[in-house]
Amino acid sequence: MQLKRRHSLKKGVSIRNALTTATCTLLGGGASAQASATEVATPWEFDSALLYYSETDRVTAIEPVIKMRKELNDNEFINFRIVVDSLTGSSASGAVPMPFAQTFTQPSGNKTYTTNANETPLDPSFKDTRVALNAEWEKPLSRTLKSNLGANISKEYDYTSLGASASFSQDVNARNTTLTGGISLSYDIIEPVGGVPLGLTEMPDFADGEKILEDSDDTKTVVDLLFGVTQVINRKTLMQLNYTYGSSRGYLTDPYKILSIIDDTVGANFGEIINQGANDGASYRYEARPDSRAGQSLYWKVVHQFEEDVINASYRYYWDDWGISSHTIDMRYRYQIGGGHYLQPHLRYYVQSEADFYTPYLLDSNNTTVKEASSDYRLGDMTTTTIGLLYGVALTASSEFTFRGELMTQSGDEPSKFGALSNQTLFPDVDAIIVQIGYSFQF
Repeated sequence: MQLKRRHSLKKGVSIRNALTTATCTLLGGGASAQASATEVATPWEFDSALLYYSETDRVTAIEPVIKMRKELNDNEFINFRIVVDSLTGSSASGAVPMPFAQTFTQPSGNKTYTTNANETPLDPSFKDTRVALNAEWEKPLSRTLKSNLGANISKEYDYTSLGASASFSQDVNARNTTLTGGISLSYDIIEPVGGVPLGLTEMPDFADGEKILEDSDDTKTVVDLLFGVTQVINRKTLMQLNYTYGSSRGYLTDPYKILSIIDDTVGANFGEIINQGANDGASYRYEARPDSRAGQSLYWKVVHQFEEDVINASYRYYWDDWGISSHTIDMRYRYQIGGGHYLQPHLRYYVQSEADFYTPYLLDSNNTTVKEASSDYRLGDMTTTTIGLLYGVALTASSEFTFRGELMTQSGDEPSKFGALSNQTLFPDVDAIIVQIGYSFQF
């Protein structure tokens, strides 16, 4: 279902780095190569991981990832990655809690669900499975110039994404500096259950009618550009600085999110949803977001090795024309404890400002004049803190086992409230646990 909400895995420099920084990264696969009489066949490298992610009383995700890497010729590699996401549980619909039970029509229009009084409305039908395939070809074009070409496809039952990418890296300054430029393109097809609702139209009552549709499906295109510099500072320190620009056009709204319409006229129903006694669709409207988005980011990273330990620190600043800006600080320290064992504490801090059109609810007095609105908490003022620990052990010279456990807490400022809303929590904290096991080897 509304599964662009989870997409944001970062591409790492190495397979093992990707394994420890992504939501879950796996490397696996298998093949063999014929060696000539004068060559030794290079092995396939496999990284594999299984991630479990669970929010309290909300979404649970299980994600296995398998990635394969093989050297074809001198510094020429092929990479394959397979990801499977399975999500179940409940997802916030966007409606606000009320001091009475609320009944909502599911996106299909065939069923309803009811939330208890004073509880955040959660749609219990949230369920999805995504399969993603990615292939990359790294090839040196000269002694100092390298290319990386990639293609990917991702499929959910209501979402399909096709993409391609290309990047080029040039070594200069006695190969102590690497300049990188890249582009990625994707074309996405959105096929929501029940069709694409017209933004800011009423959610229909289950018994009285159908929702107003724009169409049965829609599309969007995404273009990302990257320019980066990686610099060797000394024998033990490496620094990286990247600038990215991204542009999205097309259908960017979440077709499953709604907003509550609140009575702002002083009286018996002040601060309640309108028509609350009837529990009909006039009390809620589908969200509507702009049909374009342009975002930019600056990313800085430094890696330093001590005698044995390694520290990895990064900072990212993001801003876009939706009014959102964010800061991300990420710290990892790999501590060798001997015998091939190591520990790696992890701390991540993320803070975000809200989108220009973010609102926790619509007011009955002016809801017909609003052109764009969303109550999706992911577009609001938000702070996320993640703390965890990874344990790793080298099983052989070419294999390693890792186990990672993390706790994540997400919170935001309570918006303005009045009347019946005053006793409600409109931006509840979200807590999650993350557990990942990984195994890397060569074959």
